[in-house]
Amino acid sequence: MTTPTITSLAFLTPGNFADDDPYTGLEETLQLFEYGERSGFDGAWVRQRHLEHGVSSAAVFLAAAGQRTQRIELGTAVIPIGYESPFRLAEDLALADVLSRGRLQIGFSTGMPHAELLGDLVYDGDWRGFDLSYGRIARVLDNLRGDHLGGPDTVIHSPGNVQRPRLQPHDPGLATRIWYGGGSLRSVRWAAENGLNLLSGNIVSGEGTDDFTTAQLNLLAEYRRALSRQGVERPARVALGRVIVPFDGADTAGRARYRAYAAGRRARTLTPQGPKRTLFAPDVVGTAEQILEQLAADPVLAQVSELRLELPYEFHREEYEQILHDTRQLIAPELGWRPASSTVPETVG
Repeated sequence: MTTPTITSLAFLTPGNFADDDPYTGLEETLQLFEYGERSGFDGAWVRQRHLEHGVSSAAVFLAAAGQRTQRIELGTAVIPIGYESPFRLAEDLALADVLSRGRLQIGFSTGMPHAELLGDLVYDGDWRGFDLSYGRIARVLDNLRGDHLGGPDTVIHSPGNVQRPRLQPHDPGLATRIWYGGGSLRSVRWAAENGLNLLSGNIVSGEGTDDFTTAQLNLLAEYRRALSRQGVERPARVALGRVIVPFDGADTAGRARYRAYAAGRRARTLTPQGPKRTLFAPDVVGTAEQILEQLAADPVLAQVSELRLELPYEFHREEYEQILHDTRQLIAPELGWRPASSTVPETVG
């Protein structure tokens, strides 16, 4: 069995906040990004969530995070493309990326969750015939690459200058830092064919198997086959997401809370769920020693070099910091990872 070797360690946080006090939760999420950077993590990611107590605009949040950090990669997993204007979103992301000095990592998914509630609020007219899938993501990429608009003689006049029009700020490097959250064979093929990096997490489609690990290994193999067929020149990045919750530094109440969280989600991992036969990975919860045993036996982890901790929903900042601390100190070094910074907090809290 191949021993996992991790060279890049990141975390993904849900960005929780209270309904009557959004500022406190969002501020604590920014503080968690700062904590992750001080701890030497390579990346800090946030989910984009609509109609929920979480970050509804990744571009806005990451712009703020870019001003609070200096080194760490800033990611979002994932932006559902169905709600977005490909040009306006590309403008927002390019601006946030320039302000962060080129640290954004942007993950996309297709579709439009809660469409029955939000579709008519987002679009003027019948959106049901629009392309809310891969083509819409491709339009974001085209806009980021910054081709000039109009013909070769087309210019726009603004106070102080005359210029050929294209998306501004011009930030074509961001197009090389786009990821796709691929959970099906079709989606990972599309990501590879379009030169996108791959995010693979705790949810995949059960295509030809009821076993989560087998399905995820098949996805990675198909992605790499498609890359090979494309003759991709630059190395593509593959990041694996796992819910990992060590409780070495937790108190008795915290350990009970972690166990209850994992137990409440176990049933969904036993059989394929729904008409799409969705498969879920079990959460990895326990002491660092127990977690390392499980990770060493994970054949998917052995196939990647980038690991992203998916932090549980609805926990508190102190609990998130304890999870990151224990992972950074007790787990990641045993997987071959070394911190990007020597500045490491000695205590949690």
